[in-house]
Amino acid sequence: MAPSQDSSENNASYTFKVTVIGSGNWGSVAAKLIASNTLALTSFHDEVRMWVYEETLPSGEKLTDVINRTNENVKYLPGIKLGRNVVADPDLENAVKDANMLVFVTPHQFMEGICRKLTGKIRADAEAISLVKGMEVKMEGPCMISSLISQQLGINCSVLMGANIANEIAVEKFSEATVGYRHNKDVAERWVQLFTTPYFIVTAVQDVEGVELCGTLKNAVALAAGFVDGLEMGNNTKAAIMRLGLREMKAFSKLLFPSVNDSTFFESCGVADLITTCLGGRNRKVAEAFAKNGGKRSFDELEAEMLQGQKLQGVSTAREVYEVLAHRGWLELFPLFSTVHEICTGRLPPSAIVEYSERQPRSS
Repeated sequence: MAPSQDSSENNASYTFKVTVIGSGNWGSVAAKLIASNTLALTSFHDEVRMWVYEETLPSGEKLTDVINRTNENVKYLPGIKLGRNVVADPDLENAVKDANMLVFVTPHQFMEGICRKLTGKIRADAEAISLVKGMEVKMEGPCMISSLISQQLGINCSVLMGANIANEIAVEKFSEATVGYRHNKDVAERWVQLFTTPYFIVTAVQDVEGVELCGTLKNAVALAAGFVDGLEMGNNTKAAIMRLGLREMKAFSKLLFPSVNDSTFFESCGVADLITTCLGGRNRKVAEAFAKNGGKRSFDELEAEMLQGQKLQGVSTAREVYEVLAHRGWLELFPLFSTVHEICTGRLPPSAIVEYSERQPRSS
């Protein structure tokens, strides 16, 4: 088992204790990045708790027991050592008990339930960061996950997004990411310090909504790219779809939040994340299979078959974006986003992805 009370000399004066809430593919990689830094930096407690949604493996063992014995998440990140100072904990309240830096990295559809369970259970001085890509849509409009965390838990929440395919970072291939922060530059720099390694370079920008919407919306565009791949339409078509997708990402973000900066779309969280997700992400991969099957096999079925328990974000994001567009009368302004959702639900065939552009928006 990883050490859990290594609090002698090297932890005598630590200020910050980190818990990672989530332990899927990206959550496990985040824990590995963070754990290497908490050992090296005296202001952080060595131990990194990682909340694990408990599962029983085919061997009959509990996932948390196997992680703590082998130092590997054998289900979601096999073959990668997380760091001896990572401790898997199946008890959410216990995992966050002493932490004042909370890293949220779970599928976005689980976040509301997690926040409900944590209300009143965390330190008053805690800071949060969300690596969650997605949003909640309520009657009154869209709610970003960082806002959900801030409102439910009463704490400040930054975001981290970027061109980050988890398995590549796990094997220490060079990558970048963007921290979006609201007001406090010192807090942003602390997050940068916690995540930066020689192979993972993090920069901070003062634009939470811009960074978070880039990370959220690009998954819907990646579905469009996957449809193009499944229909074997080639690179010119795919590049056109990516450009149109980036244009709609920017327009949608700025309509919802006029404070969003144009420059954010040129950070790692913007155009770089869009490129990598449309070339290599899980949303692209499953959308390709969906198009190859002529839309006759559902995304749920393909997700279960292809992703070994990981979750697709793009299909639910496309639905949530569509709900916002329909509610506000904006569907004609966003033909790509609208078409992606209609393909996902079977209202249009995958081939509609290249026909949509004939539908002219009402205005620019």
